[in-house]
Amino acid sequence: MAEVVVVGGGMAGVAAARLLHKEGARVLLLEAAPRLGGKVRTVRQEGFLVEGGPDASVRYKPALLALAQEVGLEPVGTLPAKPSAFILRRGRPYPLPEGLMVFVPGDLRALARTPLLSPLGKLRALLEPFVPPSPKEDEALGEFIARRFGEEVFQALVAPLAGGVYGGEPEALSVRAAFPKLWEMEKKGGLLRNALRARKARGSREGGSLFFSFQEGLFELVKRTAEGLPVRLGSPVLGLEPLKGRFRLHLLGESLEAEAVVLATPAPVTAKLLRPFLPQATALLNAIPHVPSATVSLAFKEEAFPQVEGHGLLIAKGEGYRTRGFTWTDQKWAGRAPEGYRLVRTYFSGEVARLSEAELVRVALEDLNRFLGAQLRPERAYAFRFPEGMPVYGVGHLERVRRLEGMPMEGLFLAGNYLQGVGLPEVAESGQKAARRALEYLGLKRAAREGA
Repeated sequence: MAEVVVVGGGMAGVAAARLLHKEGARVLLLEAAPRLGGKVRTVRQEGFLVEGGPDASVRYKPALLALAQEVGLEPVGTLPAKPSAFILRRGRPYPLPEGLMVFVPGDLRALARTPLLSPLGKLRALLEPFVPPSPKEDEALGEFIARRFGEEVFQALVAPLAGGVYGGEPEALSVRAAFPKLWEMEKKGGLLRNALRARKARGSREGGSLFFSFQEGLFELVKRTAEGLPVRLGSPVLGLEPLKGRFRLHLLGESLEAEAVVLATPAPVTAKLLRPFLPQATALLNAIPHVPSATVSLAFKEEAFPQVEGHGLLIAKGEGYRTRGFTWTDQKWAGRAPEGYRLVRTYFSGEVARLSEAELVRVALEDLNRFLGAQLRPERAYAFRFPEGMPVYGVGHLERVRRLEGMPMEGLFLAGNYLQGVGLPEVAESGQKAARRALEYLGLKRAAREGA
């Protein structure tokens, strides 16, 4: 009998299992799919390196960098580009203003110069320091930004950026849950003042220093983290049964027992496993909306591809595109396409992401050709669908999570992207947090047995 079974082999699960193993617990990692990684999917084929899920992490959130250092992986930054990103609005691509701090301008000169905003929009944004904090306990992102900076800043700048991270409809996201830094900045003297101070202390992140990956892609971190762990792939957990002081996990044709369980599964899967004995937790988990997502990567001969700038392009709402944006992958990362080829990645969320892989490739190519004014035909195409999608942190999400984590779940611990953030650092951290709680629980059980 394992002391701890970790269910789910995504970033949260492998991070949890590694910490448990390192601390001497007898651990078993179960993954329903024939591969680890969850949404982290890296494909190397014919000289191309393609990321199906996330393609980067950020340096200012240290959990993933610390894990990489622990397993001996050296991060690689993006290629220098200035400007590095553009936003398509009213049919034209505009450079992203420099010095942004969680969507907030940290460089007033860059704000004054940006063609993304009208003169009136810029003037309204500069009035932000005079806007008092809201008395509300939580607020939707669209309402929050419009109240502080004006509607134009939200539509032109914040919505495309937030949609690129969370997908779905960014105006409905909870500020406190999805962007807690913005909430803190409002309470501490306003967003502009804090962004200017932070920018001055931090210096510039432009030119490739903000994002990182690894030479062989993000899956290399999952692979290294899982090395030496007892792992069973293709082992879906069909049911979870609490017994006195332990748990029984029902698999295909067999059952396992453990003293503690870490559920590092998506919220809908976790809800099904908890339904027989924790219906209140199931209700809370099922109340977290999820938006399906997908990515398509297309390879082209370099000689046929028009010149583009930067690392990519985000698309504002109302432009008539079905994609959220494009990444010029070979211009963002070194070594992602063989010589003489270009690699483009496009991403989708919402109903369009439910299309078949072939249809997604067709839609991605149509949108790309429309933007470039070209009639390109790809040499290679890679499509990745995530029907379970991304959790949407709506208003009230933090209260839902607080209630969920406050429920009596002796010996049972939750981890995943629906708890404290959808980025890889937050997901890894949620797994490590669950592992520490499991270790504490095991220690208390051990002490109780010895004292009996």
